[in-house]
Amino acid sequence: MQIIRSVGELADYVAMQKNHHHSIGFVPTMGALHAGHISLVERAVEENGVAVVSVFVNPTQFNNPVDLATYPRKEEEDFRLLAKAGVSAVFAPSVEEMYPAGTERDHEYNLGSAAEVMEGKFRPGHFQGVAQVVHRLFELVRPDRAYFGEKDFQQIAVIRNMVESEHLPVEIIPCPIKRAEDGLALSSRNALLTDEQRLRAPEIHAALKDSVAYAANHSVRATHDSVVERLDAVPEMRVEYFEIVDGRTLMPVEEWDEAEMVVGCITVYNGNVRLIDNIRYK
Repeated sequence: MQIIRSVGELADYVAMQKNHHHSIGFVPTMGALHAGHISLVERAVEENGVAVVSVFVNPTQFNNPVDLATYPRKEEEDFRLLAKAGVSAVFAPSVEEMYPAGTERDHEYNLGSAAEVMEGKFRPGHFQGVAQVVHRLFELVRPDRAYFGEKDFQQIAVIRNMVESEHLPVEIIPCPIKRAEDGLALSSRNALLTDEQRLRAPEIHAALKDSVAYAANHSVRATHDSVVERLDAVPEMRVEYFEIVDGRTLMPVEEWDEAEMVVGCITVYNGNVRLIDNIRYK
């Protein structure tokens, strides 16, 4: 596995793969890898001539400096996992290498209404930062396919909008959520949980899962309220938002029959750790 630190070295590597007519599968990550990431990586390895993974904690998508400072970093361990998974190359640049002109955005992306709700509402500028780094990575890696986990359901919709508006020749491949045995969606942030918080964390998925059966005989509003009330009653937990939305537009629905695909997207603070999850109702 080749470890690449510079944009120039990456350009040479990509050019060589393209010259050999190898398809490139790409998994962008912020490191602190877990089994969820590895499931994306394994699919990229299986479906492409070469698999490239980026490990880069992108400062422009954090609107909370504390969140950026405490984001877990485990580079050497990440490299071992990626080599074992069959990755061809890892791109692990510095902030200065990724943003030689500084991190200020000089381009506003057309991300559509999907970027203005939920995470977009509670984390202003977040998706512009995500679009900035993903666009930059796509330009550098020139992937045929890019793989994203459905835990970040809204992010996938936003990135698809960015790819369409910027006319980028890459196929976005969504991949199912990976969960721990107790149901907790795998996330790098789980490493920040105390033992007690980790024991409580599976209640998020349990509440969502139970709400699917509840929804069969209750309105959208009643289903929403039942989930929020249940989780807010758990010690140290606070629901930041829970939205039941059209799975394609991400706009809220008021009735179950308003959309062909309906998804519940939630963000919960467990102590100071912000966890996200989602579930499909139909």
